[in-house]
Amino acid sequence: MKASQKHKITGKYFDQGLDMYQSCSDDCGNGVQHSVQNLEQYCTLESSSGMQNSSTASFSPNGSPASQQNYSYPSDLHHSPDNTCGSPVTGSRVTDNEHDLRHMIRHLETAMLGIDSDNFDIHTITASGEATEVSIEAGRWKYMMEMITRGDLKELLYACAKAVENKDMYTADCLMTQLRQMVSASGEPIQRIGAYMLEGLVARLASSGSSIYKALRCKEPASAELPSYMHILYEICPYFKFGYMSANGAIAEAMKEESRVHIIDFRIAQGSQWLTLIHALANRPGGPPSIRITGIDDPTSAYAKGGGLEIVGQRLCKLAESCKVPFEFHAAAISGTEVQLENLGIQPGEAIAVNFAMMLHHMPDESVGTQNHRDRLLRLVRSLSPKVVTLVEQEANTNTAPFLPRFLETMNHYLAIFESIDVSLPRENKERINVEQHRLAWEIVNIIACEGPERVERHELLGKWRSRFTMAGFTPCPLSSFVNATIKVLLQRYCDKYTLEERDGVLYLGWMNRAIIASCAWRC
Repeated sequence: MKASQKHKITGKYFDQGLDMYQSCSDDCGNGVQHSVQNLEQYCTLESSSGMQNSSTASFSPNGSPASQQNYSYPSDLHHSPDNTCGSPVTGSRVTDNEHDLRHMIRHLETAMLGIDSDNFDIHTITASGEATEVSIEAGRWKYMMEMITRGDLKELLYACAKAVENKDMYTADCLMTQLRQMVSASGEPIQRIGAYMLEGLVARLASSGSSIYKALRCKEPASAELPSYMHILYEICPYFKFGYMSANGAIAEAMKEESRVHIIDFRIAQGSQWLTLIHALANRPGGPPSIRITGIDDPTSAYAKGGGLEIVGQRLCKLAESCKVPFEFHAAAISGTEVQLENLGIQPGEAIAVNFAMMLHHMPDESVGTQNHRDRLLRLVRSLSPKVVTLVEQEANTNTAPFLPRFLETMNHYLAIFESIDVSLPRENKERINVEQHRLAWEIVNIIACEGPERVERHELLGKWRSRFTMAGFTPCPLSSFVNATIKVLLQRYCDKYTLEERDGVLYLGWMNRAIIASCAWRC
């Protein structure tokens, strides 16, 4: 039996017995196919409860921009009224034997509707290969309906990801329609992350993930809008703040006897990390050192637009002046993949500290192309003979993992972050929705929808980073026990579900039983 004939039979009995799928008959008729028109206009990932932008289509978990396109089937296919999810069918005959047809339909209905399913014997309809194919199809759809009945959103998201991976358009389309009714940008944490993961799956099918990611990066707040969503996330979500704090502690410890300090920050963003360090060095016994900070940031980043790096420099200079700390800022608007020694402004006689905070995972490595920029940067830094190198990274494996394990890892990692955000901001809070949409959603979409060089969110576990640093010639530098104890006390002020663990000189900050951020230090 042809695939189109199978779908006609299954569609007929879905319509008769499964009201849950009635909404699919029209909505899924457009199908999730390979072509998408005018992708550039779908770039905000904003929900109806978030900010609106008249120049772009807004994101809605109940109808993604990409999935609302006019997808088209091949011209030789048409849609049957009996076909629940718009599966293409043809006008060819179903079977040569009318008795066999009635027999197969009866058992298919039994399998689909669960009527006396315990007595259903698949071997009674295996007189032909076509009958066996129908029975397998029946079992598959029965399993899917059981999943929908259970309402386990994580299970359905994974099933949809599996259908996308297998290019099973029919199953993916039906599951996406069901999922849109279950996700929400203002709901439970799993509903919120589900909304963005669903968009990632739609974008993966439509090959539009890179376009959405780049457009969202362009919508990062302009420099004039500081503090931005990242600053808000920094305040409400302690992983990043305490990761930076532990790095600052390592730098302060390494520089306690130095009179000239040069900090090279490979992703300075707004420079928020250095506010507390400047204060700490200003109060150092014996007086503060002179400080020079080289701030590196991709020129395409919103932080660098409109003189963004210069504004960051001015902000830090003003603080240093108020603290009576000799200070100089060197702006380097350049991508990390292009950084060379001459961009770093090294001067004789200064003690160098290098900071890699949430930056190295953006660098392509040997799994992407012939140029391994992660290891190249580490070798470049090693040639500077720095006093200390700090690393703060998300503890997740989304770099070389195959798609389905990567999908699960992304769901579990970001779900923990979304759950922790609930502690600080109510679900209906517009600021929380904006933070998640403008700072976390585009990361999720990129991890799920993109491959090759277009996938730039490539996190690695600390074990892999340890191997890279060791091969580059670095040795571990234990973090300050005093700073770690201070972080632990401050962490308890947020929520008792936050965790802090020190293991082998590495500080792991997490939510419940899952590590979210790893922070460590290295020396030559």
